[in-house]
Amino acid sequence: MPLKWEFPGGKIENGEQPQHALRRELEEELGIDAKIGEEIAHIRHHYKTGSSVELRFYVVREFKGQIENRIFRDVRWSSRSELPTYDFLEADRSLVQDLAKGKII
Repeated sequence: MPLKWEFPGGKIENGEQPQHALRRELEEELGIDAKIGEEIAHIRHHYKTGSSVELRFYVVREFKGQIENRIFRDVRWSSRSELPTYDFLEADRSLVQDLAKGKII
């Protein structure tokens, strides 16, 4: 879904734990070595097209390295209150609202 905002991460490979997948994806996408914290959200979303996705979101409070945009069109740090102004993927929107309202972390 081009030109939509999304959180970094990706598919879990066979035999891989979700936290390890996120750590690997953050290194591949942003060039950082992240310490993955607790899971803060688990979302199953069904698109009108018939496809579905299961998303897990984790806290990352620490990482080593400088963020480097390796695959995205753009990367931004934003305040919680700014998040709803971005055109996020449909599956991410409930999380975005919860983050903006301070319901999560």
